[in-house]
Amino acid sequence: MIDPGTLDALKQIVGPNGYWDRPEDMAPRLVEGRGLYRGATPLVLRPASTPEVSRIMEACHSARVPVVPQGGNTGMVGGQIPSADGTAIVLGLDRMTTLRSVDPLNNTIAVDAGLTLQQVQDAARQADRLFPLSLGAEGTCLIGGNLATNAGGTAVLRYGNMRELTLGLEVVLADGRVLDLMTGLRKDNTGYDLKDLFIGSEGTLGIITGAVLKLFPRPRETETLMVAVASPQAAVDLLARAQAATGGQITAFEIMPRFAVELATTHMDGVRDPFGAPHPWIALIEASSGHAGSLRPALEGLIALALDDGLVRDAVRAESLDQAAALWAVREAIPPAQKKEGGSIKHDVSVPVSAMPAFIGEATTVAESLIPGARVCAFGHIGDGNVHFNVSQPAGADRDEFLAHWDAMQTAIHAVVAAHGGAISAEHGIGQMKRHALAQHKNPVALDTMKAIKQALDPLGLLNPGKLLP
Repeated sequence: MIDPGTLDALKQIVGPNGYWDRPEDMAPRLVEGRGLYRGATPLVLRPASTPEVSRIMEACHSARVPVVPQGGNTGMVGGQIPSADGTAIVLGLDRMTTLRSVDPLNNTIAVDAGLTLQQVQDAARQADRLFPLSLGAEGTCLIGGNLATNAGGTAVLRYGNMRELTLGLEVVLADGRVLDLMTGLRKDNTGYDLKDLFIGSEGTLGIITGAVLKLFPRPRETETLMVAVASPQAAVDLLARAQAATGGQITAFEIMPRFAVELATTHMDGVRDPFGAPHPWIALIEASSGHAGSLRPALEGLIALALDDGLVRDAVRAESLDQAAALWAVREAIPPAQKKEGGSIKHDVSVPVSAMPAFIGEATTVAESLIPGARVCAFGHIGDGNVHFNVSQPAGADRDEFLAHWDAMQTAIHAVVAAHGGAISAEHGIGQMKRHALAQHKNPVALDTMKAIKQALDPLGLLNPGKLLP
């Protein structure tokens, strides 16, 4: 248990509006969105500034109190949830919401870690710029969490993930010292690039309190298409043609199997299949350009030739923003629709794009052999090699009985991932869920190096204990 005097001292740092200690207030912070992970804590701190975070960490370091950083609590692997023993405090960043600066000429934006992703997107838009990270949870996920998990989303194909979108960081270390790396420089060859240690570290090395992020010119033309294809191989072939036809201006390239589309249209209001006939696979394509009028002819020629070749079975092009939103709604409806369908064993994995068709085929065979009647829902960002290989329970099966196979299913699917040179986490992170799997799949020397970095920066093991490292 944490000493009451220490808890009182922590409360004094943030003031009466900066903490929760009543169970009913803390409860939403102590459970993961799917209910897979639940924790306990005597205190949720909500600092409003970097100096407050620094004082909190200094006090926790002195008192040997573990700290679990938390953004918008939208994580998928339990990295933001404390253990059930109540020995750690939760440090939420949602009150740190200062937009520090926008520099349109340097194409950068400096922000506190507690701004939502959508707020950063909106601030960029007001400066006639684009911040391209886009996630389903963008209205609630926080920039600090996006950085700590190296978030990806739908536009990685064109712009990269959070690591590629970040120029500078501000980080509070385990002992309370502030590491100021808030630079807007694109070229700084003065030694180790320390910011990359903290991006993707899931709060185990330091608490990210601020960032300098890259901005881009706003597109002047965006084209959105939904294309019916026979297989993942056809989708990969079409992606290569689309990149060539547009000069690399494909922003997003998503695939969905028939089962996923049926889930979305069955369970989610207002979602409909744009095609008059069912197709085994659908690709959602978005392209953007800084020059209006350049994309449509290229994409029309691409689709016409692909139809003639039999690579594409049918295609629908959005003629308005509303139509584009309707096409995207099919893709975005898949995760909540899966939840309504019943139990789902999820795998956020990546393989080389060229290996994607073989991986989906082999992993589907493995899943269906392990649990007869299981229904595979493999969808997502095929353009950057990231597929959400989710397995839904057999129709009419008992949810809890099905989910009891979670570990066995993940072990089997991860073996297929490894056989294709892939990664067991593409964008959700490791958290609690994949710690033991990381020990099996990460290079031993890489693991030793990670542990050495952890020991150097957090020798007492106070930052997000029980997460990421095996």
